[in-house]
Amino acid sequence: MSIARKYATKKVRAREILVRLKRLYPEAPCTLTYASPMQLLVAVILSAQCTDARVNMVTPELFRRFPDPESMANADLDEIMELVKSTGFFRNKAKNIKATCTMLITDFGGEVPKLMEDLLKLPGVARKTANVVLAHAFGINAGVTVDTHVKRLSNRLGLTKYAEPIKIERDLINLLPQADWENWSIRLIYHGRAVCNARKPDCPNCALADLCPSAVTYLSSQ
Repeated sequence: MSIARKYATKKVRAREILVRLKRLYPEAPCTLTYASPMQLLVAVILSAQCTDARVNMVTPELFRRFPDPESMANADLDEIMELVKSTGFFRNKAKNIKATCTMLITDFGGEVPKLMEDLLKLPGVARKTANVVLAHAFGINAGVTVDTHVKRLSNRLGLTKYAEPIKIERDLINLLPQADWENWSIRLIYHGRAVCNARKPDCPNCALADLCPSAVTYLSSQ
């Protein structure tokens, strides 16, 4: 078994993978619950090393008490920590959330900024967080969100050879249409959970197998 000649280049394969992912997962919404850009920013900070489902269990009460930057910035740090404790790494997350909301007030007029370089100034915000906020709060596709699923699948699919998220993002940006940068990540995450899991990918039942060097190698050995 080999990858068909018409899918030989990375860009052509990436576009075909995108087409199939859209077919497999037609809906690609952000699974975090939020009512404002600030709430999305906080939710994404909480999602580090934590599932969206767990974050969504925590944020209703957190946002009921502190719905905006002003109330969050003025909140008692211990109270924030207690509310977000179940998301893990809660001390650092709480400190970053409070500091970020304070900075939103002092530096950005109480609004979440719409520029990548400004978002990256906020405590606890790296490109992954900034990409999600820009895409889902403002409809701005500034980059490709790279989490553990996107990292793993992008390497297995032969779309990058790198382990560093910034280098993976650069490769994917060069392969994919800008309009699909964010929904690519969400759909790849869905596929990673449903089929291409970390320990035992289900290559025989994967709709991307003929486009995936890792699957081709595995299936050829069977």
